[in-house]
Amino acid sequence: MNQRSNGMTVAVAQIECHPGALAENLEKHLEMISKARAAGAELLLFPELSLCGYEVAGRVLDVAMPRDDPRLVRLAEAAGDMRVVVGLVEEGIAAQFHNSAFLLERGRVAFIHRKLNLPTYGNLEEGKHFAAGRYLESFELEDRRWRCGVLICADCWNPALVHLAAVQGITLLLLPVASAMEALGGDFSNPTGWRKALEFYGMIYGLPLLFANHCGGKPGMAFWGGSRILDAYGEAVAEAGDGEELLVADLDYEQVKRARYLLPTLRDSNLDLIRRELERQKDIVGVPPESREV
Repeated sequence: MNQRSNGMTVAVAQIECHPGALAENLEKHLEMISKARAAGAELLLFPELSLCGYEVAGRVLDVAMPRDDPRLVRLAEAAGDMRVVVGLVEEGIAAQFHNSAFLLERGRVAFIHRKLNLPTYGNLEEGKHFAAGRYLESFELEDRRWRCGVLICADCWNPALVHLAAVQGITLLLLPVASAMEALGGDFSNPTGWRKALEFYGMIYGLPLLFANHCGGKPGMAFWGGSRILDAYGEAVAEAGDGEELLVADLDYEQVKRARYLLPTLRDSNLDLIRRELERQKDIVGVPPESREV
């Protein structure tokens, strides 16, 4: 890889993923991988369920892939030394199906994140189709100062999961999403909500973020794009419109150090306090006082 002493070139692929069209989507991935390599990217992020499209209701069994699927091998070989994160329906052990993000490099699957928070509200029905992940882990790049965490879409709307990722020592957060205008309905604005959340997490943790969304779609599931790359102060350094686009930007580790020195959120994270309070409150919260043990 071509990592500099204090920085890294990263990329986000905003694409229109056609539901169930695995072959077509695969070719689009290969095209973006080629473009990202030509731009000098060392890490490339695709959206949630990028290989199969987000609208998989009724198609789960048709689009699911085991980790040794030849199509994944092809993408991993195309990735070469570049790290590439793709989204898919994973056929896991015991015939369980997960909304997963795979890190591909050097011809292999190097890391898997299975979505933890499966939204079943608004127009979203993931809890009916997928098994939730059970663990939150992270991975290092060759330059060990860059440790990456992955959260898929609604994972990010559980602040505790973002905090758990941050205290693992990550210095870059990858967020593949499938955010449509109509996902929640009512007066909630997905573009506005995501902007506020991303800026907050980036600023509060001194944490650069890659945010990869779909674009295109149809009425009832119209994806608004807006993919972006944020620096360690929560400022967007690259942002997409509403069409297909490859974003490329340089991230600076020295900036991460400065941001975390000025606002030491991680330094002041009191894990012992959090653990004690969670243990104390887990048998209290939501239990009527008259039903609690004395």
